[in-house]
Amino acid sequence: MLALIILASSAYVMEGWSWGDAFYFVTFTVFTVGYGELHPILTPELRAITIATIVLGCTGVIFLTGVLVQFITYSQLQQLLGTRRMKTQIEKMSGHVVVCGYGRIGEALAEELKAGGIKFVILDTDETRLARAASHGYPTWTGDATDEQVLRAVGVSRARALVTAVPNDAINVFITLTARDLNKNLEIISRSISPRSKGKLLQAGANSVVAPTHIGAERIAQLILFPRTARLTEGTERLQAMAEGLRTLGLDIEVMAVPPDSTLAGATVEAIEHSQSGNVFVIAINRKNGETLTRLAPSTVVEAEDGVVLMTRTGRDTPVVS
Repeated sequence: MLALIILASSAYVMEGWSWGDAFYFVTFTVFTVGYGELHPILTPELRAITIATIVLGCTGVIFLTGVLVQFITYSQLQQLLGTRRMKTQIEKMSGHVVVCGYGRIGEALAEELKAGGIKFVILDTDETRLARAASHGYPTWTGDATDEQVLRAVGVSRARALVTAVPNDAINVFITLTARDLNKNLEIISRSISPRSKGKLLQAGANSVVAPTHIGAERIAQLILFPRTARLTEGTERLQAMAEGLRTLGLDIEVMAVPPDSTLAGATVEAIEHSQSGNVFVIAINRKNGETLTRLAPSTVVEAEDGVVLMTRTGRDTPVVS
C-alpha cells in the first residue's frame, strides 16, 4: 500500500501536480472516500493513472483489512482457547496449592513447589507477572484473590493449601478470611510485612505466618555469629537433599543463638530435649570460641553465646528459647 501511494503520487507529480495535491488525491482515492477531483483529469495519461490507482488501491485496502481482521480474530481465539484450556486444567486439580501473588516470594515458592512435584496454580491481577509465570509453564489465573468467585475458580475448595504472598498485610488478612470461609480444612500460610500483623492473620484463620524480612535478618545474623554452624543447614548438595527429605517427614533444621538469659544456657542436651517433649533434638553446638561439636553426649552442656543446631518438628507451637 505504501509503495502504491508513493508511485501513484509520483505519477501525478510528473503530470504537473504538486506533491501535496498528489498525495492528498491518491490517499482519498485509495481509501475510496472520493471527495472529488482536485484538478481536471482529461488526458489519457491522467485517466490511466487514476484507474490504476482506484483498482490497485481498493484491492490493497481489502487485503489489508482482511489481514488485520484475521490477526485480531486469531489473537482473540488464542486468548479464549488458552483461558478455557487453563480453566479445564485447574478444574481437574485436587490437593493442589494456590499461590496468591507472583512477586519475589511467589516466584521463589513456585520454583520450589515445581521441584518438589507439587501441583499449584498462580493467582495474580498483574498480566505481566502472570505472563512471566506462564513462560515457565506454571498454571495461572487472572483475578483478585479477595474475591470469592475467583478463589472458587482456582479450586480453593479442593486445594490442600493456600499461600498469601501479597506484599500488603491488609490484603493478606482479607484473602485469609475469604479462603477460610470457603474451606475450613485448608492449610493457609500467610506472608506478613509487619510483626504486628501476625496476630491478625492468625485470628483471620492462617495456620502459619511467615515474615520473609525477619527470616532473612535471622539468617544474616547466624552467618555472622556462627558461620560454620549456620552453613551446616546448607552445606553440600547431599546435605541439602537430606534437609529436603527431613521436611517431607515433618522435620526441619534450625540454627539458634543462645543468649545469656536463655533457659538453654547451662542446660544439658538431655534436659533440653526432655523439656521439649521430643519436639527438639540437638545435633550440633558451635562454641563461642569457634569449636564445633557434632557428636554430642546427653550430658553435654550448652553455654551462653553458643550457637545450637536443632532438628525440630515443623509446625510446633512452643518456642525453644524463652
